[in-house]
Amino acid sequence: MPIAGAHNPVNLTSIPAVPERKPPEAETPVGRRRWLICGLLFFATTVNYMDRQVIALLKPTLQVQFGWTENDYGTIIFAFTCAYAVGILFIGKLIDRLGTRKGFSAAVFAWSVAAMAHAAAGSMIQFAVARVGLGLGEAGSFPAAVKAVAEWFPKRERALATGLFNSGSNIGALVTPLVVPWITYRFGWRMAFIATGALGFVWILCWLLVYHRPEEDKKVSAAELTYIQSDHQDENTMVQTTVPLLTLFELRQAWAIALGKFFTDPIWWVYLFWMPDFLSRSFGLSLTGMALPLFVIYSGACVGSIGGGWLSGSLLKKGWTVNASRKSAMLVCAVAVTPIMIAAHTANAWLAVCLIAIAAGAHQGWSANIYTLASDMFPRSAVGSVVGFGTMAGAIGGMCIAKAVGYILQRTGSYVFVFVMAGLAYLVAFGFVQALAPRLKPAQV
Repeated sequence: MPIAGAHNPVNLTSIPAVPERKPPEAETPVGRRRWLICGLLFFATTVNYMDRQVIALLKPTLQVQFGWTENDYGTIIFAFTCAYAVGILFIGKLIDRLGTRKGFSAAVFAWSVAAMAHAAAGSMIQFAVARVGLGLGEAGSFPAAVKAVAEWFPKRERALATGLFNSGSNIGALVTPLVVPWITYRFGWRMAFIATGALGFVWILCWLLVYHRPEEDKKVSAAELTYIQSDHQDENTMVQTTVPLLTLFELRQAWAIALGKFFTDPIWWVYLFWMPDFLSRSFGLSLTGMALPLFVIYSGACVGSIGGGWLSGSLLKKGWTVNASRKSAMLVCAVAVTPIMIAAHTANAWLAVCLIAIAAGAHQGWSANIYTLASDMFPRSAVGSVVGFGTMAGAIGGMCIAKAVGYILQRTGSYVFVFVMAGLAYLVAFGFVQALAPRLKPAQV
């Protein structure tokens, strides 16, 4: 789900075009330690979205048990997104100060405890309080993960690595509909929160055993370390510090990322928190009956996440500029979302599912690239803060969409206008990104 002061800013977007040569990794084996780190980031993102999505699957059950209205459910989601936004105000800077290893561990611990605390809730207010804890903890996930990618990957591989770990959000959203109904029917809905929340503690153990900065990792080869640092020769000229939030408000590059996420992050949260309800409301699917449609939707999202990162990385390797590669991939994704506007009009469940799957995949392709813009335009030591700033903007958009969707459904009972907003959001966001960062120039901090 964002900076370092520098007297002589480094042009992080300058990558030499090598159209006649194979990429370095194809010429010389440099090791695979960085991909193990990417795997851990994928695992963390999967757990993150499992904990986040459980309540969406249990919404029909909990509405019956506790008598929630659509506005009540919207308020619970609003509590999560509000806490997420507040957490982002400090979590990116905290991770930059603590370091990726300690900062990420603390974030996962906090959200895992909060996820399990849902099992003790007995009212709408108590669920909202548990969601606040979850939002505060999960605010650290993407700033820490993107920072880890910036530490462990050269620029040419960052979009792909980001797409790979970000696909964990889709796997988490994909696995949860398969696991939660089984746990709920066998052990009750409270155990669904406990079981998924406990996975975070498993991840923390693995993370602390494996993760170190590449220059401190005894298992990374000299060749791989050189490759990781291949486009960071000037890094020693940068001051390794963070930049205050108020400074970010003055930077057009930070606002390009922030507005790009403000308009698009809320749409992904609609897919995450309201798609089970859409399938139940529109096509009468039960908790078990919606498992396959949700599997298709989040499988599409997984393909899009990896594909979006691969597309911009592939264009870079062909000699395209960073600006052209990232923007082309993002525009393709923005256009691919637009057909979702007819999903609420069709009576064919599978047509609606396929349209949503394409849109979800396009969102994740967009997300992989907009996260990478932070490392394209800012020093690595500042990436956590920048991503935190952008994620905060996305969470504020999520707060707006949570109340808006609850109000729309309470008044109309239809998803038509919700999907119209989803279809147009990415083109609007792309316009702001292009206006504020037309060439992806490095930020002058």
